[in-house]
Amino acid sequence: MKQFYLTTIILCTLLQTAHAQTDKKKDYDKVLDLNEVTVGDRKNIIHTERLPDVHNTYITAGKKSEVIQIDGVNGNIAEKTGRQIFAKIPGVFVYDMDGSGNQVNISTRGLDPHRSWEYNIRQNGIITNSDMYGYPASHYSPAMESIQRVELVRGTSSLQYGAQFGGMINYVTKGPDTTKAFTFETINSAGSFGLFSSYNAIGGKVGKLTYLAYYQKRHSNGYRKNAKSDAQSQYVSLMYEFSKAFRIKAELGRSEYVYQIPGPLTDAMFKEDPRQSTRSRNYFNPDIYVPSIVMDWKINPNTQLKLTTSGVYGARNSVMFDAFANVPDTISRVTNAYRARQVDIDNFKSFTSELRLVHQYDFLGFRNAVSGGVQYMHNKLRRRLLGKGTTGSDFDLSLTDPQFGRDMYMTTDNIALFVENLIFITPRLSFSPGIRVEKGGTDMTGKITYYDPQNLPNTIKHSFPLFGISSQYKIAENSRAYAGFSQAYRPVVFKDIIPGSVLEQVDKNLKDATGYNLEAGISGNIHDVLKYDIGLFQVLINNRMGTISMKDANGNAYLYRTTTGDSRTRGVEAYLEYTAFKQYNGAEAQTELSFFTSTSYFDAQYVRGTAVSNGENKSVAGNRVEGIPTWISRNGIQFQYKKLSVTAQYSYVSSNFANPLNTVEPSANGTIGKVPGYGLLDVNATLYLGQHYKLRFGMNNVTDKQYFTKRPTMYPGAGVWSSDGRSIGISFGIKI
Repeated sequence: MKQFYLTTIILCTLLQTAHAQTDKKKDYDKVLDLNEVTVGDRKNIIHTERLPDVHNTYITAGKKSEVIQIDGVNGNIAEKTGRQIFAKIPGVFVYDMDGSGNQVNISTRGLDPHRSWEYNIRQNGIITNSDMYGYPASHYSPAMESIQRVELVRGTSSLQYGAQFGGMINYVTKGPDTTKAFTFETINSAGSFGLFSSYNAIGGKVGKLTYLAYYQKRHSNGYRKNAKSDAQSQYVSLMYEFSKAFRIKAELGRSEYVYQIPGPLTDAMFKEDPRQSTRSRNYFNPDIYVPSIVMDWKINPNTQLKLTTSGVYGARNSVMFDAFANVPDTISRVTNAYRARQVDIDNFKSFTSELRLVHQYDFLGFRNAVSGGVQYMHNKLRRRLLGKGTTGSDFDLSLTDPQFGRDMYMTTDNIALFVENLIFITPRLSFSPGIRVEKGGTDMTGKITYYDPQNLPNTIKHSFPLFGISSQYKIAENSRAYAGFSQAYRPVVFKDIIPGSVLEQVDKNLKDATGYNLEAGISGNIHDVLKYDIGLFQVLINNRMGTISMKDANGNAYLYRTTTGDSRTRGVEAYLEYTAFKQYNGAEAQTELSFFTSTSYFDAQYVRGTAVSNGENKSVAGNRVEGIPTWISRNGIQFQYKKLSVTAQYSYVSSNFANPLNTVEPSANGTIGKVPGYGLLDVNATLYLGQHYKLRFGMNNVTDKQYFTKRPTMYPGAGVWSSDGRSIGISFGIKI
């Protein structure tokens, strides 16, 4: 709590200072702008947008950035269908293993899509990763109906947002109509597999107080047997504007769901019936709270200061019969009961305080900007694993033995200093050099019943100076060339440290993975007919975690988890959109026909690496990195006529390998083998019925393609996970 006391003192001091200067700033109040824009309903087809050069307190000039306006997406919003929401962002790999909309699992540039944990995930600028250094997955999952836009900045943004290779994804919540004291919005959706979702929000502005709150609930029986899901989320936001120069916002978000996990399949099971289940007693339940307080102060027309204090608190719970797909979960003839399930509980206590300042200044006749700040994180993750649960079939986290097999604490303190300077050399050419210095450490304590504590790594130091530079040349008013380089690193996370069994040992001197992002491209808009963004990139990751085979002094074999290799991913990302026809009625397009493609090519290889095969270490240098398809291509036709817009989209993802050895033939338990490529057709439409009503309809996977996207090695279980077949959905929204 001492962090919150300190933050409160700082806020009170700044508030007093702001009040003291209010009278002196009356002349400024007429021109001060805190970058809040109120946008009405977007009834036209939405094309890809990008962020301005200076966005809030961030510098985005010279970086690849994309903005998705959710209101303009023809897609399945209630279930967060990634290939539709991110349709026009080239290179987005969507991990489809849970079609109920509980999580967004995406990656770009060949990174790991598990709960989008390669990104710095934010909501309204607030970090939502559960534990950035212990378990960076984003278990917090707000209702997509509540989101106005999604901002994605690629890996060269790491100096400002964090050290992640993926970059930053910021989910921006809808704002209320500030011209009214009360507004109400409801969106209700129904569809295949028992889907029903209801989102209800209120908001408005009374005097200097702006408020917003929503409640969302969703139920789905799931595509597969035993795949039921019940989710809910809540959110409240209060903002008080002391003056046009100074405001404070307090937010609290919460998301929770219980997902019945249908279990992995073998390849033979998938071919026989992809909707079948191998488990009926497995459940997953994250319950996450994200509180925050943000102080936003426009000190003068050129300088803005923002202090953000936030936290991520909650639990990640699971109760499972954890075994390979070809091991059935059956009732014992001896005990006349199922085997006891495994209970795992993670508790998150993550605190972040970030002070940021952006200042615009004139130098040599040009308007430049400098952005910098300091970020402090204190994260405490408790991981209790291998608890002996009940033999029942319902969601029950109770234990029959009070001792967990693993009871570990992972505590991190980390401070980061960062600064970036946007410098114009000419009216068209600019450079943005930057630096980020990370310093801190992670300490691990606790016990593992089958492991000698002396053999565990107990301290991991995070000490990195990270450098980067971005450049931009404005070719014309609506087109530019950009290039950037930025160093990055990936912390060693909890799962890397904990040995899976008595046969496994862990390197006590583990190192964080390091590397860089490199990108260059051109983007623009030719006569509002052809929109394009075409770029090249390279991502290098050194010190990837892996396992090698070893023998002890007595000649006994064991597996050793350590840094085993380096990987390099090169590729092309291309977005093209051609408007074949557009007819206006005044300023608004009434009829429009357009075509788009969002296509990427990945060449992901191990530069150096070792993997275990039949008890022997084999080199994987030159092999493809697992889980990365060579091609991802989404192509669509969009048509708008007055209040109706329709999108037909075809998505293609090529095959990928499940392991570094690039094994082609599937194993008997489905854990290794090639993941086949697939193509999917979706058709979605939106119809506006007057000023206050909106109707959405969609058919996903029209041809009922049976496919899977990945063979996971951890949650929700090793093997084949069927993705959803054909489904339909309808949504009706009212906003008054």
